[in-house]
Amino acid sequence: MKFVDEAIITVRSGDGGRGCSSFRRERFIEKGGPDGGDGGDGGNVILKIDKGKRTLYDYRRLRLLKAGNGQPGMGKQRHGRNGDDCILLLPPGTIVSNAETNEILVDLTHTKDDYVLARGGMGGRGNKRFATSTNRAPRHCQPGIPGIEFKLKLELKLLADVGLVGLPNAGKSTLISHMSSARPKIADYPFTTLIPVIGMVDAPFGEPFAVADIPGLIEGAHEGIGLGISFLKHIERTGILVHLIDVSAIDKEDPLKPFQLINNELFKYSNTLAKKKQIVVLNKIDLPDTLEKIDAFTHALKNLPVMILSAATGKGVKELVSFLASELHKE
Repeated sequence: MKFVDEAIITVRSGDGGRGCSSFRRERFIEKGGPDGGDGGDGGNVILKIDKGKRTLYDYRRLRLLKAGNGQPGMGKQRHGRNGDDCILLLPPGTIVSNAETNEILVDLTHTKDDYVLARGGMGGRGNKRFATSTNRAPRHCQPGIPGIEFKLKLELKLLADVGLVGLPNAGKSTLISHMSSARPKIADYPFTTLIPVIGMVDAPFGEPFAVADIPGLIEGAHEGIGLGISFLKHIERTGILVHLIDVSAIDKEDPLKPFQLINNELFKYSNTLAKKKQIVVLNKIDLPDTLEKIDAFTHALKNLPVMILSAATGKGVKELVSFLASELHKE
């Protein structure tokens, strides 16, 4: 299934059914009087979180989703049937906004219960409702109230406790495959990962936590270069960032260049990203001639702790998982 994180759809709640104008006509019963029933209410448009969904793929080609209309009232005071609800099953982390005004209607990150986006129109009242002591034979009834229509923008921002960021080929896919049961594509060329990958990690203590492998960022990502802003937004909702750096690519004369490049892109995209807690991890320590580069990097970076590991061999991965579990437990 293709990863889709944005969709534009139109939804409409159901129209209310028309009330009925009817009179009781039965043999041997004189002056039966009005007996028109009410129309049924139109169906609602309801948003519901489906924790099993990870993409908006189901909505990529849908143009109109409509709830059922209420049925008209009938004689003998029979009410029309209510229209069926239109239920949109959306992945957690979906922001639903008005596509024409950009007003955010609901953020399905914080909504625990089902959210009624548009209520169906009320059914019209039948002529039985208008009978009084002075008007015993009313002939009028009410039409149903029309439903409400919205043009919606659906935008998915993945929810994860930990986000892996770094330049292409930093080893994020290899690391998440060792930390969890996720099996992303792994190869030695840029942008191996074209979609975010989420894996669940069994922590040595506390609850399991989710790790997201965010596709590789490059210089100019905040302007759409490379995979660009398509995936920067998915980092916004991660609790902790693991900044993975390929130690073999470090220049001893300018050891912080890859670290500063990624942080510069995060800062230019959003102040929120720039302020997120980061854990700096040097990867590929199994390669030769890396010791001096590690020393140069750690000496230049004095404000943040640095962890070292080899995602390929698994060395240091358990220590990283334990450290992440401890940091998440503090929050």
